Amino acid sequence: MSHLPSPQFKVPPPDYVRSKLPRPTYDTPKRGPQKSVRLGRVDQWWQKLMLPGLIKTVWTGITHIWQKKFTVQWPEEVREVSPNYRFVHRLNKDEKGRPKCVACFLCQTACPANCIRIEGAKAPWPDREKYPVRFDLNELRCIYCGMCEEACPEDAIELTRIYSFVGTTRDEMIYNKEQLLEIFDLTRDEKHPQRW
Repeated sequence: MSHLPSPQFKVPPPDYVRSKLPRPTYDTPKRGPQKSVRLGRVDQWWQKLMLPGLIKTVWTGITHIWQKKFTVQWPEEVREVSPNYRFVHRLNKDEKGRPKCVACFLCQTACPANCIRIEGAKAPWPDREKYPVRFDLNELRCIYCGMCEEACPEDAIELTRIYSFVGTTRDEMIYNKEQLLEIFDLTRDEKHPQRW
């Protein structure tokens, strides 16, 4: 702050000076000695040659030559993921092959990315009131936080360990109800990491 010029303030009017009110004080920067030495350590002459840094860099490169490589040759080799890894969603089915979803909209409400769209209708089955006519999930918008599966009271939506899926357009990455039920058929035997 010492390099800044001190602020200029107007002198209070004479009637203010004559009053018995305390005079205002301003927090102005005070002039001090300029620091000529850089903060931290001062480099020696041999450090300025960059020789120690160059030797350290070369030595690090040499030691990495004999270390084990972690390259995975995709798609011939499939990378092993953590047991708690969760990615693409699935819509679960009950014992009769119907979607477990009862169109309560709790997953849509709990989603922080706003990527779930549900349209409900009156169910044709007597054991529930509603079912989803339309269930769209935008996988590009999803942040895979798992809030939807935690909010669901019926355990109808879950995240799977499938991570190898692609799409050439944005529309291909919006999964509808049939696609989410198909993912359930593919991962029917997979145990959910949180619901063993």
